[in-house]
Amino acid sequence: MDNFDYDLQSVQETRNLARQAKLAQTQLAKFNSEQIDKIIRNMVKVAGENAASLAKLAVEETGFGKVEDKIFKNNFASAELYEFIKPMQTIGIIKDDKVNRIIEIAEPVGLLMGIIPSTNPTSTAIYKSIIAIKSRNGIVFSPHPAALKCTLQAARLMNDAAVAAGAPANIIGCISKPSKDSTNELMKCDEVAMIIATGGSAMVKAAYSAGKPALGVGPGNVPAYIERTADIPKAVKNIMASKTFDNGTICASEQSVIVEECMRDQVMEEFRRQGGYFMTPAETNLVAAKLFVGGFAMSGKMVGRSAAVIADSAGIAIPPGTKVLLGEQQGVGKEYPLSYEKLTTVLAFYTVKDWQEACELCIKLLNNGGVGHSLSIHTENHEMVMKFAEKPVFRILVNTPSTHGGVGASTGLSPSFTLGCGTWGGSATSDNVTPMHLINIKRVAYGIKDFSENTTPSYSASVAQSGSPSAISDDQIMNVVNEVILLLKKRGDN
Repeated sequence: MDNFDYDLQSVQETRNLARQAKLAQTQLAKFNSEQIDKIIRNMVKVAGENAASLAKLAVEETGFGKVEDKIFKNNFASAELYEFIKPMQTIGIIKDDKVNRIIEIAEPVGLLMGIIPSTNPTSTAIYKSIIAIKSRNGIVFSPHPAALKCTLQAARLMNDAAVAAGAPANIIGCISKPSKDSTNELMKCDEVAMIIATGGSAMVKAAYSAGKPALGVGPGNVPAYIERTADIPKAVKNIMASKTFDNGTICASEQSVIVEECMRDQVMEEFRRQGGYFMTPAETNLVAAKLFVGGFAMSGKMVGRSAAVIADSAGIAIPPGTKVLLGEQQGVGKEYPLSYEKLTTVLAFYTVKDWQEACELCIKLLNNGGVGHSLSIHTENHEMVMKFAEKPVFRILVNTPSTHGGVGASTGLSPSFTLGCGTWGGSATSDNVTPMHLINIKRVAYGIKDFSENTTPSYSASVAQSGSPSAISDDQIMNVVNEVILLLKKRGDN
């Protein structure tokens, strides 16, 4: 089959999926809370039963990450997510304000398009399927070609589980012949009401350019600042746990470590003790050359790989048991390649004089590809936390692994695999996306103020002519002056 035939079939398949899912969604829109909850419970059950097989399939197909961590992500995107969203009111009357006499009624958005990344393919498909159904929406996925099999399987399992529990057929779809044309077709087709895009900057930008509502999330370039009051062993342990989780494939993972001069040696020793290897400048350059292609885009061969695989590819020798590679950097930008996002087991390492310099460096790093996303700080000083809360991000993660903290696993944030970066990062939301972002709210508003008669205040002719209610004419001023003079004269006579 030539490319032309493939593209035609791809576009036609996409149109069919959109039509079928939209038809199903119009039926799902009539379901009540009990029916929806029954469907989601079965989806969660099936996701749990297949968490391991989906994780294995994802690693085999993409080569990214670790099976055990992808199992955790699949369970987190289903069971943990369900516990969080279960009490959410997304159907019917969701608020009745007796004082202001406003009734709020939830309505579904319609058909969603879900763009799925290769780094978290099955967990993101599960998560988006569940939040779509919770808000009575249908969804059609556009998978990354490098993760087609596992994304397709996750989508099929979710659709079959939903239908088995009473959902209309074809409520969850997935393109099986992915192409640029099919993705563009799905973005712009009339059936799709909203796009949820999780992926690279180019894909997110395309989603926002499609001419319809979109929730897109850009990259993270998370700085992790270890402040002088921090519990150093605990801080290093959190960073190592986060950066090695699924070999760093989650965009909330740390990308740079920042330490103060007064604790530099102690932090470096702790990293070495826990499995970190500090590369020489020459080794750092060799690794950086392997990490990036075409500028500072991550090479697919290096995404989500172990430290051993990266070191072997770069031709450098590292101690057995090394978990993370660290390279010292003296600045931010093109001359310092590790200052960019690295979705793998490599960290940049910076030394600063004090917290003010750490502040400036964090801002530079965030503006280098992660503005709006997340920042990590390890400290026992609450005032320092609040100083860093002023930085241009929407998640300030304190004394926790930023991977787990950002997605809501180790913090009280909403469990999510779509982390909004706000307007600073070119996103329509700064939240962790939940079903509440996928509903329209209709409002019934009773009159509570009487405007049945004209109550507009009237102005005098002089004020109207002056153009300002505070303007006073010259005659008025002279009259006041004369009255004051007369009053003073009378007092003098007395």
